Amino acid sequence: MDGLMIGIKALPAFSNADRKFRVVEPKNRIFLLSAFARHYDELLRHVARRIGNPAAANDVVQDTFLRIHACAPTAEIASPAAYLFRIADNIAIDHLRHEAVRSRLVSADTEYEGVAASEPSPEHTLDYKQRLRVLDAAIAELPPKCREVFLLHKFDGLSHGEIAERLGISRSMVEKHVMKALVHCRDRLADLLD
Repeated sequence: MDGLMIGIKALPAFSNADRKFRVVEPKNRIFLLSAFARHYDELLRHVARRIGNPAAANDVVQDTFLRIHACAPTAEIASPAAYLFRIADNIAIDHLRHEAVRSRLVSADTEYEGVAASEPSPEHTLDYKQRLRVLDAAIAELPPKCREVFLLHKFDGLSHGEIAERLGISRSMVEKHVMKALVHCRDRLADLLD
């Protein structure tokens, strides 16, 4: 196999003109570790820009060091800086993916933190019923076609295109009816929303 073996992955060999990776004579991992020391500050700035978090950048660079220390390649690297930056970029991508998953899980956990298990207070129930009566009256005041479009969109969940097709009117007219109904309902509920 023509390539650089890293763990179980094989990277293709590049020509010297590519100036990225080139398989040459095997050498000691000290060469790569000394390159890490020379490029440490530059690597840290690069990773911090990439992930936007200086503290996490320190972790990524440290993981880069651990990876090259624990699993030095069996072949010499023609451009150690490019090799180090590639490893750091891969670890940074893994870090960003992990953070995305973590934030989704945390947001799912905290979504229900503030939700009370008990019933709403009588004041909230009364306020809700009052708003519902005003909204019902506001919808009843709409012209028939406007009311129908609004209900189909907001309560039945139909898209503007589906409503236009069902009622035989243009999509633009559907949008105008929905906007007119929204403005009317907002105006009627204005005193209760403050």
